[in-house]
Amino acid sequence: MKKSANEYDAIIIGAGIGGLVCGCYLAKAGMKVLIAEQHNKPGGYCTSFKRGEFTFDAAAHSFGGMRFGPLGKIFNELKIKEKINIYHCDPSDIIITPDLQVSFYSDINNTIKNFQEAFPNENYNIERFFNFLINSEKNISISIRKSNFSQILDSFFSSSKIKSVLSFPIFGNSGLPPSKLSAFLGLKLFKEFLLDGGYYPEGGMQNLANALVEIFKENGGELLLSSKVNKIICDGKNALGIRLLNNEQVSSKYVISNCDMRQTYLKLLGKEFIDKTFLNTIKKMSPSLSVFIIYVGLKEPFYGNYFEPGSNIWYLFDYNLDKNYFNSKKGFFNDINNLMMHIFPDRKSVTFFINASFKNKMYWTENKKVIMNLLLDKIEKLSIENISDNIKFKEAATPYTLFKYTSNYKGASFGWAGITSQLVLPGFIKNTFIDGLFMTGHWTTHGFGIPGVTYIGYETAQKIIKNFKR
Repeated sequence: MKKSANEYDAIIIGAGIGGLVCGCYLAKAGMKVLIAEQHNKPGGYCTSFKRGEFTFDAAAHSFGGMRFGPLGKIFNELKIKEKINIYHCDPSDIIITPDLQVSFYSDINNTIKNFQEAFPNENYNIERFFNFLINSEKNISISIRKSNFSQILDSFFSSSKIKSVLSFPIFGNSGLPPSKLSAFLGLKLFKEFLLDGGYYPEGGMQNLANALVEIFKENGGELLLSSKVNKIICDGKNALGIRLLNNEQVSSKYVISNCDMRQTYLKLLGKEFIDKTFLNTIKKMSPSLSVFIIYVGLKEPFYGNYFEPGSNIWYLFDYNLDKNYFNSKKGFFNDINNLMMHIFPDRKSVTFFINASFKNKMYWTENKKVIMNLLLDKIEKLSIENISDNIKFKEAATPYTLFKYTSNYKGASFGWAGITSQLVLPGFIKNTFIDGLFMTGHWTTHGFGIPGVTYIGYETAQKIIKNFKR
């Protein structure tokens, strides 16, 4: 540590994308900022790793919202594109079922046409639905915030098949079927991840995190890696700083947690400092599902009619998404009927994703390889160019793996589950009982995914800057 205690205006716990964006804005505003990260690299779920000749993204596979939403504006303000190249894959997402194949294109008219060809009886409703999505900012009302995404789909379509197909990527990107997902989040996800999805940083997701670190440091920020925080120092009314695992104490005016909310309040802060009503709220809340990821390195590169690098390929073999959700939650991998495949630009590094529940460390230690091989057998039956004969490397990450590297409660992929009762809760960014303590990232109930946490990082920073200047 170059600086002594009391020299920081703000300390951020966790170098995920939300924490990094928040840190960049605070540092740009002239504040002295420290980010402490437990892992040996920044990025949280947006990290990459190498295994021999293969490069894999740990969890995040692409992002959306550069045209629709605030992500493009924030990236422009931080001058991200001066650090990395971001390319746009078109189509961004391809859905394959036993009956049909549909794609989401950069040009929404092509997307509409593609869906109308697949569902000719829903021509008019498809056009109405996509126009509604484009104007969703105007259409989101208090009543919609209390609805689930199924109710939105039901207002446009009668065909259960088209409702399942439209919902499937949202199911994959939220961990919830439309019957449980907040309509507000469903619309945001659809607009940002599907109507404007398919963005990817050249060289891997790690380069996005590294670019933010570079911008943060250029503005005077400091980053500590492999530095786990074990306590938020508090006098009962004010956050005073942090204590690291090596017992070093670092003081600051503001403490911002970009990590799991239960860990932040129940462990790092301590129950004795928490408002009882707030404590009860946290204890009752449900995390999102996690994910089981298979990383495959191929001897020969993938080629095919729709296997474009960067596209997300969604396989759906049972249109009942509630059943698929139940099987993922209960761990019935023998009856899993959906998965997502992402192909890297080299066409030799491939990842497969399936929603999964946390279980426990022992369960995954005993079952990881069994489940990986079970899913690879299912993948082989998809007739993806005889993949089993082409595998040179294979490994898997479990929900426990995600917990181990990020400390996210139960390895949750999206923070709190995006149900209506857990949407935009008051006090989840800035609480009222500890001055100087803030949250950022996907545990704030204000959104998730890279567009969501980027905006929350920006929003948290603006609250702090306003308070700091005052």
